[in-house]
Amino acid sequence: MALPYKGVIKVRFADSDANGHVYFGSYAVLADEVSAEYWAELGWDFSTVQAQPALTFMVNSNIDYHSECLPGDFVEVSVGFTRLGNSSVTLAFDMTNQRSGERAASGTFTSVFVDKTTRRSCPVPEAFRCALLARQPELAH
Repeated sequence: MALPYKGVIKVRFADSDANGHVYFGSYAVLADEVSAEYWAELGWDFSTVQAQPALTFMVNSNIDYHSECLPGDFVEVSVGFTRLGNSSVTLAFDMTNQRSGERAASGTFTSVFVDKTTRRSCPVPEAFRCALLARQPELAH
């Protein structure tokens, strides 16, 4: 499945570890930054979470590391949803180091929509579901 959204992010020195390359946890942060851009494009802007009809809790993340990135590198991050459930979504990402041309990391984030009052899972809000299916119709069951 082709991932429909791409963004480029610069690796900061603060993203590196004592070995001089990107700290393993920083890959998740870099992927999450670009993922948030795609969510916003679909109408779910995390900077205005209080205006959203629900919260989203990340319940699973998975990352495979393929090659290293260094401070100052630019990383292209491709993202797209691979599963649309009743109350959850799974987003995949693939990261390519623009300096080396190598695949750097890939993985998934699974998020559950949560009622703001009860803090229990709730259906994916209809407006978000419609926007996602308009952009990625292959997710319709």
